[in-house]
Amino acid sequence: MMSNADLRDNADGDVRDQSDPLHGRKLRVGIISPYSFETPGGVQLHIRDFAKELIARGHEVEVLAPGRRTNDMPLWVQTVGTSFAIPYNGSVSRLSYFGFVGAQVRRWVRQGHFDIVHLHEPEAPSLSHKPLTMVHHPPLVGTFHAAFNDYPFALRFFHGYLHRYLRPLARAICVSDASRAVAERYLPQNVPVSVIPNGISTRQFACAVPVSSWQGDENSPTIGFLGRMGEERKGFAVFCRAASRILDQYPQARFLCAGDGEREGQAMVNTVDPSGRLMDHMEFLGRISDEDKARFYRSLSVYVAPQTGGESFGIVLAEAMAAGCPVVASNLPAFVAVADEGRAAALFDNGDESDCAAVVCSLIADREARESLGQAGRNRARQYDWSSVVDRVLGVYAEVLS
Repeated sequence: MMSNADLRDNADGDVRDQSDPLHGRKLRVGIISPYSFETPGGVQLHIRDFAKELIARGHEVEVLAPGRRTNDMPLWVQTVGTSFAIPYNGSVSRLSYFGFVGAQVRRWVRQGHFDIVHLHEPEAPSLSHKPLTMVHHPPLVGTFHAAFNDYPFALRFFHGYLHRYLRPLARAICVSDASRAVAERYLPQNVPVSVIPNGISTRQFACAVPVSSWQGDENSPTIGFLGRMGEERKGFAVFCRAASRILDQYPQARFLCAGDGEREGQAMVNTVDPSGRLMDHMEFLGRISDEDKARFYRSLSVYVAPQTGGESFGIVLAEAMAAGCPVVASNLPAFVAVADEGRAAALFDNGDESDCAAVVCSLIADREARESLGQAGRNRARQYDWSSVVDRVLGVYAEVLS
């Protein structure tokens, strides 16, 4: 486990933008996660990496999250000890809201003596909701991550409540235009909104060493999927149906599947192709570490992001592009934005496995096109590097504190 001091002493040597919107001032920042750190998720990873970057710059950071503490959590992450599971945006999230949780959160804020408290998903019924009820509190900044195919009834029902409840926010940050379109429906008009994307460590992905056993060639390409296979919105069913079509043109192709839900994934493969032909070309890697994820992207011929909805940004696209991997993605609005309208990643019609397979096969057949797309992705990914993203968030902090 690493403390604030450990991270400052072990900064990774990335070249960081020297612009400093705070003019040398070091802050004490409290960050509240709505979701438990016991189970990996995009918001939790965003908070973790953002906190690491702040600490590497000399700021003091504490994070509060639902659930129980585990041995691999950094020392600067604290938990409230309880959580409950609730279906949310096509996934199952572990939140904490009832009982003594409100008193715990408010006490944590008071005792932290923070310059800024940064709330993630404060519209959700969890910890980030609690500081909004305090009479006296530090400036509150909220980041909104959610995007939806269909706007939830619960949010429509609570519009009036959220308009009143979110008024204490000094500033709102949305991770994409898609999440902004959602948040602006219930945010009060007095809260200024900025769009600042999620961040990645481009150096980590660009410098990763490929795994030889995961690499393919022109006749035996390796095509990757990463995500929770049991969640419909992650599009594994689309990936499987496209893979079956790709095998018709490339009989030696291999499909590397990383992430949770191997049992559900295997069941889906057998449903798509009961003959067993497709299963013979599938390799399930399970949950992989951050280091292996970077090596995974670097080893692939093509990475496919077949998500069908509920994506507010597209962090997997940015990561794969930073690794120089040619990306094929569904044309969700958030993905189209990250892909620079199709210039940095190839797009296919959402849910259309035939179109997905055609785009993948066209890239496999054209080495020059793959290399060109990989380079365009690298260039695009630089704007999502943490050095740039954190500068922009600190700019928001500076405006709030002024």
